[in-house]
Amino acid sequence: MNLRQRFGRPLRLGLVGGGPDSWIGAMHRNAAEMDGYFRCTAGVFSGDPQRSRAAGVALGFDAARSYGTVAEMLQAERERRSGDGIEAVAIMTPNDTHYAHAAAALDVGLDVVCDKPVTHSHAEACDLVARVRANGRLFAIAHAYSAYPMTRFARHLVGEGALGAVRLVQVEYIQSGLATRVEAGPRSNRLRWVLDPGRSGQALVMSAIGCHAQHLASFVSGLPVARAMADVGTLMPGREVVDHVSALIEFAAGADGHAARGTFTVTQAAAGGENDIRLRVYGDKGHIDWNHRDASYLKLALQGEPVRVLGRGDPGLPPEVIAAGRTPRGHPEGLREAFANLYAEIAQERMALLLGEPAPSFPYPRIEDGAHTMAFIEACLASQRAGRWVAVAASAG
Repeated sequence: MNLRQRFGRPLRLGLVGGGPDSWIGAMHRNAAEMDGYFRCTAGVFSGDPQRSRAAGVALGFDAARSYGTVAEMLQAERERRSGDGIEAVAIMTPNDTHYAHAAAALDVGLDVVCDKPVTHSHAEACDLVARVRANGRLFAIAHAYSAYPMTRFARHLVGEGALGAVRLVQVEYIQSGLATRVEAGPRSNRLRWVLDPGRSGQALVMSAIGCHAQHLASFVSGLPVARAMADVGTLMPGREVVDHVSALIEFAAGADGHAARGTFTVTQAAAGGENDIRLRVYGDKGHIDWNHRDASYLKLALQGEPVRVLGRGDPGLPPEVIAAGRTPRGHPEGLREAFANLYAEIAQERMALLLGEPAPSFPYPRIEDGAHTMAFIEACLASQRAGRWVAVAASAG
């Protein structure tokens, strides 16, 4: 009998954000319920209380559990006489609200799944680290690119030493959503907050996609970033929000005492770009190459050996990599399944803890990873201002 069967029911999840017209809302809802570990049972779906209640009903939620505000949901769910209140929240609201919603949920004893960036600042992220630890909660960040089977296998190969000592890491994330002057056109509710530097984050492109790229590079290489030398700015002349960052990075020293180098490039203003993500990790024995366009495959090139292309579902992959996939090789799988892996992992850890069993060890992105990302973003901005290398701050908590 597996863990879910022993626990006997799905965990109850409350949603914060993700109304009927939100693609990320559908992504979270469907992923959370894909494997039966969570059941979406309550939510706040808009910053406007009346619209939020109507949106919940439109999405099929019980009207009594379609709330007007987060505070209302947290209080009402905690006081439910039936004892079936929510046990976790998923946050998918504008960037400037993540910290407040996460802190409120942690303080009433709920686990959290949060979209990136987790906060506006490194200091806020460190505060969430402290709240998670003080309250004994779990906190997952929706860095789903690290939950594809073949990025998990890439991490496995690096960790077992198949590439040797890591020497170079190259990561890039290229989009075209800001390749035109969207500021000059009509502004949707989303564009209004995205194009407001006070709401979208310290640097828009870093909050939107740069945090994914940094996390993926550190996740697969197993190395945090130690310092950065960055060019932070805009490809679109006159733009107020940052749409491009390139950086030279140096990672923390590995087991051999050597610090790997790296390159980092992210932009949302590259015409023709379509969510192009690529990661290459070079060791002293060879390298791996993964790209999002062909996410089910990983290229492994070892020095002096033929290049191999390894696929999701191949025989001989580690059991945990096989478990991260759901369909036979050759059938498409993608982002929704990767999101579902994150939800399944945090749920299994919570179920084991509630059953008094040893918690399984899963590599889903945690709040400590989010704090490191915020420190990296701040180091890149400081590097741009100072015109020199800047150390990435350590995360307290």
